[in-house]
Amino acid sequence: MAATIKDVARRARVSIASVSRTLNNSSSVTPNVRERVLRAASRLHYTPHAAARSLIIRRTHTIGLLLPDIHGEYFSELIRGVDRAARARGLHLLVSSTHGNNAEAAEALRSMNGRVDGLLMMSPYIGGASLEDALPSGLPTVLMNTHEPAGIGAAFVVDDFGGARAMAAHLVAAGYQDIAHIRGPANDFQSLERARGYRAGLGAGCVARVIDGDFTERSGYLAGRALAASDTRPQAVFAANDTMAIGCLFALTQAGVRVPHDIALAGFDDIPLARFVNPPLTTVRVEVAEMGRRALESLVVAIADPDADGCSSVETVPVELVVRASCGADSGRTRCKEAGE
Repeated sequence: MAATIKDVARRARVSIASVSRTLNNSSSVTPNVRERVLRAASRLHYTPHAAARSLIIRRTHTIGLLLPDIHGEYFSELIRGVDRAARARGLHLLVSSTHGNNAEAAEALRSMNGRVDGLLMMSPYIGGASLEDALPSGLPTVLMNTHEPAGIGAAFVVDDFGGARAMAAHLVAAGYQDIAHIRGPANDFQSLERARGYRAGLGAGCVARVIDGDFTERSGYLAGRALAASDTRPQAVFAANDTMAIGCLFALTQAGVRVPHDIALAGFDDIPLARFVNPPLTTVRVEVAEMGRRALESLVVAIADPDADGCSSVETVPVELVVRASCGADSGRTRCKEAGE
């Protein structure tokens, strides 16, 4: 049987309360008692019960991470950034997905209440109940690319509009006038901002056409098939994320349409796969893992001191234009703020 706190107290010849204070790093424990307790715990291979300990110190050392989805490279990169930062601080992650469903989001938040010290949340969907109504009262929270960042906690918002505007402007500068846009879900904040940026980046006389998508490979593939079969093909296609751009690339290649010779192609996010497709994908780089790291660090500060500076700030995450062969222009990297001006 596993050793108990009573076994440690008996072996160290101290009270159970002294063992508890020692294991919780209380300053009231004398060096002699601390040494005896730690030696006894080591020899008995004693491990404190996590749930019981959390009741005493009011900490679970667990962070909740609520995402709209966990499928695809974008979310795996985000989780990687959060997880590496959390592990460096001895914290664990409890990850859940809403699948764009407000009811599932509310249920996930209820299930995390009391089990996490703080919450990282990405909820780009528009509509439904307010986040403030669904969040557990008093739970430190940091939002990422969420439609309602104000008044809840610190927030990191990607410059989706600026990045899309810069990409559209780049395609226009490269000589393309008829530029199609494969958008994301109609109720998604990121999708709407990227579509808005696309329109803002088009020059006078440009032809705009918007094709429905949902951020998945399949929707990009179906859009690519439709474009390849069209009697009036666009000169360029700008997909609202790399996943759809890669699906579109496959469909165009399958139909014998050469990229970029027949149609130029660009995406958004710069997921790791974007540089390894043929041709390599022109895109807008979002440092997704870095955003996850910074969000975690901001949450750690909020947990330690909810009144600290920055615990209710909204910070824009900059993006970068990355030009590769798929758009038919010279490769390079440009700050999107500069490119869009």
